[in-house]
Amino acid sequence: MDQVTVLPPGVWDPNIRIEPPKVAPPPTHRLELDHHDGCRSNGHSGDHGEDEEKKEGLERTGRIFGGLVKDIKRRGRHYLSDFTDALHLQCLASVFFMYFACITPVITFGGLLGDATDQQMATLESLLGAFICGVAFSLFAGQPLTILGSTGPILIYEKILVGFCDSTGLEYLPFRWWIGIWTAVLCLILVATDASSLVRYFTRFTEESFSTLISAIFIFEAFHKLYSIYEQGGENAPIGNATYDCSCERNESALYDYIIREDDLFEVCGSINSTLYHDPSDTKFTDEFLMSTILMIGTFKLAYTLKIFKNTPYFPTAFRTIVSHFSVFSAVVVMIFVDYLCGIDTPKLNVPATFKPTAETRDYWFVPPFADNPWWTAIAAVIPAFLAVILVFMDQQITAVIVNRRENKLKKGVGYHLDLTVVAVMLALCSILGLPWFVAATVLSINHVNSLKVESECSAPGEPAKFFGCREQRVTGLAVFILIGLAVLMTPLLQIIPMPVLYGVFLYMGVSSLEGVQVTFFFHFFLRYSYLTFNSMFLCFAYFYIYS
Repeated sequence: MDQVTVLPPGVWDPNIRIEPPKVAPPPTHRLELDHHDGCRSNGHSGDHGEDEEKKEGLERTGRIFGGLVKDIKRRGRHYLSDFTDALHLQCLASVFFMYFACITPVITFGGLLGDATDQQMATLESLLGAFICGVAFSLFAGQPLTILGSTGPILIYEKILVGFCDSTGLEYLPFRWWIGIWTAVLCLILVATDASSLVRYFTRFTEESFSTLISAIFIFEAFHKLYSIYEQGGENAPIGNATYDCSCERNESALYDYIIREDDLFEVCGSINSTLYHDPSDTKFTDEFLMSTILMIGTFKLAYTLKIFKNTPYFPTAFRTIVSHFSVFSAVVVMIFVDYLCGIDTPKLNVPATFKPTAETRDYWFVPPFADNPWWTAIAAVIPAFLAVILVFMDQQITAVIVNRRENKLKKGVGYHLDLTVVAVMLALCSILGLPWFVAATVLSINHVNSLKVESECSAPGEPAKFFGCREQRVTGLAVFILIGLAVLMTPLLQIIPMPVLYGVFLYMGVSSLEGVQVTFFFHFFLRYSYLTFNSMFLCFAYFYIYS
């Protein structure tokens, strides 16, 4: 059976005769196969190839910075091809998609950080930090397909740090200066001791649980941001054009109903000695909210439909492939045009128009190491730095493992130590400049990899396209973060983009990153066949256990 050739029905030609093997396999080869089969039957086998592939770049060298040197040698021979391999239309489509996917959380994170830090770091600092860290990572990292971004754990850490500084009377940015320096030093110590080799002990369950959690957060945030528009009511709705059914209760006796304009409402109710019974400012279902819902759901539905358009039988294959590559960009452009035609004042993307620190107390970008803080804060900062190292290491390396998993068929090798080195240097630089910290963002990285997947352009009818790998290059990430850095110069253009459209991109990223996750497949399989007997439930668990 070892010499049997199996051909799919779409490939087999009955006119072609397959020659039998000229040389029989040696007995030792059969014995080895029997030995491996026996091990599998006894439950001692794992996926040996998968284990070896997962250990690539994660072995301990026994030398100081030995893993970093190996990463540089491994990725250095592919550095030129990392730029030449980007000469494809698919990479251009990936730049458009990832630009909208990255700038939304950067600006959102900047707004939240401004509220948490009393505007000591806000949207402009977030844009500048994304530009510096993203460009440096794209140029020098070991795995340029990883996308840096602002993460929830880092935001929570910043909030806790601000509260601690307020309660102890310390200045936030100078104290954070020393925490960032210590965090960078500790990360470099981890690189020197090959601590990234611990990544090999991350199981598939850990990877997929982390990925599923982050994807669920993206989906939740999309609807939460939409609901925030609902809560704001009619603050942004046009006042002069709306009419409301107002009931004014006369102070003496009768109840009168009027349909009047909003700007005349209070004057009319007061003129007839009446009390306002229903305040239009409390109206939640406004035209703005309805239009925002249409834009968000429409962006998600159109982007997802165009993405799977390549699997339909309509139009030539080349045209369907181009439409699929530019699915998100096309959806964003169409929904911006729809918003313009309707003329409803939906929330727009807010980008700073001037390049200067947000805080009025900051006259320059460099943060002083002490300011009014005592000298011992430079030593005490090592304690919160240990907590920051744990967050950075886990966020960075789990995301790197997900990007480098064998299902993506990457061929240029990994660079866990080199990635952590670049992130450590950027942490120190951002702390000195008073900018937010950026680490690997799981959902953004997964979507970046998915946007660069290479599949067969032709296949038999009904046969799915074959997956060959990804376009491993540095240009897409580099272009995306350069455009983010130029956002201040593109303010008039970016301010026409409705925020609900970007929420739709959020939703699309969360849903698309769940595809291929075995936990998602398990629940889909269970819900689809739950009407069968209890044995089918057992099969679901057994399938999930075997393939996880």
